[in-house]
Amino acid sequence: MQIFGDSVRFGIHSGQQNTSFDQYLQLWKRAEELGFDWASVFDHFMPIQTDPTGPCFDGLTLLSAMAAHTSRIRCGILVVGNSYRNPALLAKIATTLDHVSGGRLELGVGGGWYELEHDQYNIPFPTIGRRIRMLSESTRILKRLWTERVVDFHGRYYTLNHAMSEPKPLQSPHIPLWVGGAGEKLTLRVVAESADGWNTFFGPLDYYQHKLDALGEHCRDTGRNPADIRKSLSVQAVVGETDAEVEERLAKMAAAGSMDRSTFRQRGIVGTPEQCAEQLRPYLKLGVRDFIIGARVPADMRSLELVATRVAPIVRADAKSLVATQ
Repeated sequence: MQIFGDSVRFGIHSGQQNTSFDQYLQLWKRAEELGFDWASVFDHFMPIQTDPTGPCFDGLTLLSAMAAHTSRIRCGILVVGNSYRNPALLAKIATTLDHVSGGRLELGVGGGWYELEHDQYNIPFPTIGRRIRMLSESTRILKRLWTERVVDFHGRYYTLNHAMSEPKPLQSPHIPLWVGGAGEKLTLRVVAESADGWNTFFGPLDYYQHKLDALGEHCRDTGRNPADIRKSLSVQAVVGETDAEVEERLAKMAAAGSMDRSTFRQRGIVGTPEQCAEQLRPYLKLGVRDFIIGARVPADMRSLELVATRVAPIVRADAKSLVATQ
């Protein structure tokens, strides 16, 4: 069952590291003003991909605050680290967030990967295989606690004894459940078994097609229609009105050491609004309906504004044309 519909959504994803609460809230409010459909936090206890000694807010707590300070935008988290979040407690937290947001929560879960935070907090860090098998059990527990009055579950990693979780979420039949990751053997199997949506990172088209093929195999094994699983890509973006503006900003990024031009072009969209829409079109044809733009504070507001006001309308029109020709 597809619980989202087929409309195209654009959003932002902003890991809440090296920022203040006021700065972060301002970003979410601006995203809502611009018309973005989605905004999400991450779930880490310290900064990632940079100096880990900097500040980093808790994701779920911050998400509740963002939900209370916004009114329309979907409130997501990409993705909860299952290795340090008990699924029964997470089900309760998510339900509370759904009520705080007025039914706008979208919960993403993953196996957990950042070993440093496990080491510092003395949280067990099992092998990747075990972490994903734990995730598989957790996704089933979440959905059952959101929809059933009393739950008994006796798995390899988790046990529930006549467990209750009230109230239920506002959303029906339940909170949309996303699984993040691209591991072909185990993670995509969990996606096929339990996920309403699948999120992974933007990359070359042939790479993404290969992942889709792997997901399709798991869906066939589990009797699932792959079209019923919403597809989401996390995308970096540098968008400018002119080629000259784009090149100037790429040069500044390279000089700052954030990412060289060739690497960025592999991981994101680069160009004028029309060029960026053209770069997203092949993924649209492969079934992607959510494009989530990376926006850590201090966010590239120029690119975000152009994505919301110029790129998104073109891609949405393309999607309607695709539907009309099918």
